[in-house]
Amino acid sequence: MREEEIEKLRGVVRDCVSKHLYSSAIFFADKVAAFTNDPADIYMQAQALFLGRHYRRAFHLLNASKIVLRDLRFRYLAAKCLEELKEWNQCLSMLGEAKVDDNGNVYDTKDSNVMYLDKDSEDREINISSAICFLRGKAYEALENRSQARLWYKAAIKADPLCYEALECLIENHMLTCDEETNLISSLQFGSEDGWLSAFYSCLVKKYDKEIVVEAKFRHLENESCKTDQSNPSFCRTLKTNTDLLACKAEYYHQSGEYQKCFELTFVLLEKDPFHIKSTLVHLAAAMELGNSNELYLMACNLVKDYPQKALSWFAVGCYYYCIKKYDQSRRYFSKATSLDGTFPPAWIGYGNAFAAQEEGDQAMSAYRTAARLFPGCHLPALYIGMECMRTHSYKLAEQFFMQAKSICSSDPLVYNELGVVAYYMKEYKKAVWWFEKTLALIPTALSEMWEPTVVNIAHACRKLEMYREAISYYEKALALSTTSVSTYAGLAYTYHLQDDFTTAITYYHKALWLKPDDQFCTEMLSWALIDESRNCAESHLEFQ
Repeated sequence: MREEEIEKLRGVVRDCVSKHLYSSAIFFADKVAAFTNDPADIYMQAQALFLGRHYRRAFHLLNASKIVLRDLRFRYLAAKCLEELKEWNQCLSMLGEAKVDDNGNVYDTKDSNVMYLDKDSEDREINISSAICFLRGKAYEALENRSQARLWYKAAIKADPLCYEALECLIENHMLTCDEETNLISSLQFGSEDGWLSAFYSCLVKKYDKEIVVEAKFRHLENESCKTDQSNPSFCRTLKTNTDLLACKAEYYHQSGEYQKCFELTFVLLEKDPFHIKSTLVHLAAAMELGNSNELYLMACNLVKDYPQKALSWFAVGCYYYCIKKYDQSRRYFSKATSLDGTFPPAWIGYGNAFAAQEEGDQAMSAYRTAARLFPGCHLPALYIGMECMRTHSYKLAEQFFMQAKSICSSDPLVYNELGVVAYYMKEYKKAVWWFEKTLALIPTALSEMWEPTVVNIAHACRKLEMYREAISYYEKALALSTTSVSTYAGLAYTYHLQDDFTTAITYYHKALWLKPDDQFCTEMLSWALIDESRNCAESHLEFQ
């Protein structure tokens, strides 16, 4: 057969693949390879077999060719076949021996063969070594060697920043701490045309910075993407409405405690792209915080219908039952989510929280410990373990876990708040004030009602230190955030009471009792304040006479 006829057949194979007619592609690729015995055509035949899910046959073809020993692409495709067959040790063996250090730098590798396939391609390609590192990471993760998986994922993204999947695994599976994520992004060697990608990656990491810093990142990314066609200023390509970018913003709103803002944004996103997984997860989290059980119910029904085999679907069902306080059912569905995907962090946290809600501390701790082991870059398991220790009055142990959470994520204000609470319970009031002030300093946005308890806590601690003026100032700040807190009115009343300002104290005791008429502390203290006020009036009357 003439060369031009063979080239036409190759075109047929490529067209069959593009139209997903894999059996046809396999048939014609087999004939082309028989005619030429060219390594490039054998590779094309193996690709067609792989896409047609004939993994064992594709592996046999690649392995029998012997080219697999000297060509990285052959070796990589053979390893991909073994990945699909779940033969992980053989997959690692096929990829060859290599070592990686703690920074994700690969050494002692023989993967230096020059590739000769697709030399004429004008498309920008991901480094084959990066793809191999990523596949090594997946194999180690499947073998539950998560420390090695983490190193190989780092190696993959460092070998080629275009290997987004490696970064996604590191971030979504919480394999790195906050600082490690930031350091990794800053260490990547981006191309001159990849300014937008560098900015986008910086938006993907945990977002506990101040609002002005995070918003500047988003603006920089939007402006960066507008520079793509400088010859025609009227034509501006932008990522301003990109779903992934807006999902990052929604995630930031959630981490900042702006749940309503987050919910409204994800609601719009899911109308645009109903199956965007990241938006779905953030939407569920925001609906949980807002107690929107109707939205959770609708989301759960749709997800179970569309994705019955995904952990996210059953996690959504668990969220619904948790929201309506049916913790036994929620626990059952969180457990189902973990059984479908043992590396889905929210399901393990939800599972622990469902136990904690019923004060089943041992089971809650077990779930949190599993999460801490699986997701070393997530500070929430250590934080929740500390909270459970607080519930059982193990304050020293709680402090240790809160400090562990702080070492993983040093910028989450909630961690500092809990450290302040534990210091308060241990009667270390100066230390408590210091932690609470640190909490307020780290809050990324303007103070909202979410942080009212922290302001009340610092007021309580100041009162214990007999810093009454400062205590009153913080109580008044708390009232500006929420006017329905019994604790704030009671604390303010008691502070005035301690200063012998009985009239003002009585006013605030009454306000507290208006909100909660059966409050024992305020009822008793109001009686004492009235007695003190009457005694004070009597003494004043005698002095006047």
